[in-house]
Amino acid sequence: MINGTRLIGMTDQIYVPTIAGLRAFVAVAHHRHFGTAAKNLGLSQPTLSQALAGLEAGLERSLVERSTRRVFLTEDGERLLPAAERVVDAVTEFTSVAAGSNGSLSGTVRLGLIPTIAPYILPGVLAGMAEKIPGLRLRVVEDQTARLLDALRSGAVDVAMLALPTDASGIVEIPMYQEDFVLALPAGHPLSGRKRVSPEVLADLPLLLLDEGHCLRDQALEVCQLAGVRPDVGPTRAASLATAVQCVAGGLGVTLIPRTAVAVEAERGPLTTAEFAGGTARPGRRIGLVARASSPRLAEFREFAASITETVAAGGAVRVLSP
Repeated sequence: MINGTRLIGMTDQIYVPTIAGLRAFVAVAHHRHFGTAAKNLGLSQPTLSQALAGLEAGLERSLVERSTRRVFLTEDGERLLPAAERVVDAVTEFTSVAAGSNGSLSGTVRLGLIPTIAPYILPGVLAGMAEKIPGLRLRVVEDQTARLLDALRSGAVDVAMLALPTDASGIVEIPMYQEDFVLALPAGHPLSGRKRVSPEVLADLPLLLLDEGHCLRDQALEVCQLAGVRPDVGPTRAASLATAVQCVAGGLGVTLIPRTAVAVEAERGPLTTAEFAGGTARPGRRIGLVARASSPRLAEFREFAASITETVAAGGAVRVLSP
């Protein structure tokens, strides 16, 4: 039922909204876009609009204002959103328990990963989870950081592996591991095989960057900024790390890649690497699992993060962080 129910008592009527209406409201509130909200919930846009309209009719108040270009919350919408989020999270907990998740790691977990993590750790993680936690069912979503955070807030994913910190409100960060960046070079490059390269060399090298929206692009630029250099960024850009590495192998420049990516990318072409100086202070990134602060499954997700970390750390390419 989309429009909800009215419970009739002796003197008044109490409106009871449907879960579909509340999910629609929370998704639209987080995405501020009906099409994106519908996609994340796996609904058609008319179905989502009908569910939200039913909720507003039952409450006898508008929650969302719509125009041709903008979607924003009314004063009532802002006031009622936290309560709606709590209800949606409680329903998620209920369905998890019904599926057999009762505080131990089991049931379905919808895991988001950024593109510079997913291809390099997923094979090991999926195999490891199947062996260690056979009762766990993983659903994987690969996307950029901003869209994964939106999906997390709307309930489309349960947790996401991202570079930390996210600086996102309402989000709990569970640190997992630290990994170094290495400098990817074409075969025969003068820096190939070097172990103590200064980041300052980036001022004199044609640096290839990923497209806007990839956190690795921002991290590469931050490495240059901390080294006090302005990189020689050429016109070549890549939509994926694999493409950037292939451009490097073809002699179009150099790029930074996380250490967990080296083994996979080195198999695809004539790629060499150099390591930065600095010991534990080498340029790198912190990876963690993030979840909604309101999620009732946080204890499970901490166990989940520890299990993934153990699998990734077994390869020797990362340093484990304290949770």
